[in-house]
Amino acid sequence: MAETTGARLTRLLALIAYLGDNPGVPVSEVAAHFDVTPDQVVADVNLLWVTGTPGYLPDDLIDFAADEYDRQVLTLTNPRGMDRPLRLGAHEALALLVALRPLEALSAEGGIDDEVLRSATAKLTAAAGEAARAARAVDVHVSDAAAALAPARQAMSEGRRLHLRYVSAADIVSERDVDPLELVWDGSRWYLRAWCHRVEGLRHFRLDRVLDARVLPEPAEHRPESTGAGTEPELDTDDLLAELDLTRRARWVAERVPVVDQQELPDGGLRVRLRVADPAWLTNLVLGLGPDVRRVAPPELAAAMSERAADALRAYEDLGSGT
Repeated sequence: MAETTGARLTRLLALIAYLGDNPGVPVSEVAAHFDVTPDQVVADVNLLWVTGTPGYLPDDLIDFAADEYDRQVLTLTNPRGMDRPLRLGAHEALALLVALRPLEALSAEGGIDDEVLRSATAKLTAAAGEAARAARAVDVHVSDAAAALAPARQAMSEGRRLHLRYVSAADIVSERDVDPLELVWDGSRWYLRAWCHRVEGLRHFRLDRVLDARVLPEPAEHRPESTGAGTEPELDTDDLLAELDLTRRARWVAERVPVVDQQELPDGGLRVRLRVADPAWLTNLVLGLGPDVRRVAPPELAAAMSERAADALRAYEDLGSGT
């Protein structure tokens, strides 16, 4: 599976801290510590070497001992302060407070007292000072997703099965028993990742489509470690299966949209397969990406998108000609 941007960023930040505490570590040892290949460690170091603080002159960049690097040994000589604990300014704390509002609303409407969330909010409020009042002014509405939140979290914490009454994108209501694994946020909607006993496979269930959720007495048979945690299961739909070849610049699509699977391409691009309930939504996505989508399958979908693009171009031409 292709590595996500978030996963690599986390490793890069951890790598700086690790090398700050352990100077003169062989590349092979670093690779073993982070469970990646030596080539990946070298690629990470080469990226960090051109990363730094505004100005981006030599003294502004993260630096390593070049002579030791040639011997496949890593020594961090200039971390640019990134080996120290993060200190948030008021504006940064405010941005995080606003981002936490959907989580707070979900917890409140789901009847959940989340101690970690409360602690994080309190610390950020202190850092933001008077500006924190602006975050409280942000109106957040998540009640459509909240009904399933408390039962899902209870089932996960107790290791029990969950019964769902669920309506699909095609407006079909079904009853199913699932083993909940994790809650997933794609940037706009909440999903429950679970093993569905009805289809005997992993699925993502949109929380705003759950009509009713009830914790069952039966223990969950499937846990994250036994179902490939971190893999991308299929969405719960039998609609169109589309395939896109994306350029390196459009790799974010696989991180923002739940996909069936993804495959690295030789030039750094990504091939993704995704289930689509509404082809018009996918057409809008592809047309917005423009040249960053190099191939669309199946052919009938590609033809429909080409016709939609041609119609749009003709509309622009008519607008320009005043007709």
